[in-house]
Amino acid sequence: MEDERIIVRLAQPSDNVYAQQISEETERSAIARGSGISKRSLASIIEKINAGKAVMAVSNCGNWVGFSYIEVWDGGKLVSNSGLIVSPAYRERGVAAAIKEQVFNLSREKYPEADIFSITSGLAIMKLNTRLGFEPITYSEITHDESFWEGCKSCVNHNILESKNRCNCLCTAMLFKPMNHN
Repeated sequence: MEDERIIVRLAQPSDNVYAQQISEETERSAIARGSGISKRSLASIIEKINAGKAVMAVSNCGNWVGFSYIEVWDGGKLVSNSGLIVSPAYRERGVAAAIKEQVFNLSREKYPEADIFSITSGLAIMKLNTRLGFEPITYSEITHDESFWEGCKSCVNHNILESKNRCNCLCTAMLFKPMNHN
């Protein structure tokens, strides 16, 4: 593994072979950390890859290393950076930061006028978001699209979200406004 190079790039249809690993590792990671990571179905991962809305990290040896994707909301006014996951064998090597930066840039390229949001319960992602110019916000500033909130149903903290009428939860919502950074 020491000789391996890690390549972070736009996902391509041939990366669909990694979709099962991504789905399983996302679920395993959520259970291991007891954190609010919602499950990602195989079909949804493949759809993001095929639509050009995902970033993939792989090794030059062909191993899956990491993944993240973008989701578009409110007619393109909002974009979320979601599903960032790194294989345990490659953690603590800067992979998450490289993926986060690339998925952020993908969001800006495809939707230059859109506000970009991220919700996370992880400190590492909060720090990465802050470095990119995201600021903490209330849940009222992110999408109200029902399909977004559907994704939260598989999270272990969903009951907290619903008991608070979707006004807050254990995740921190963060927003990047391009008009503040041009």
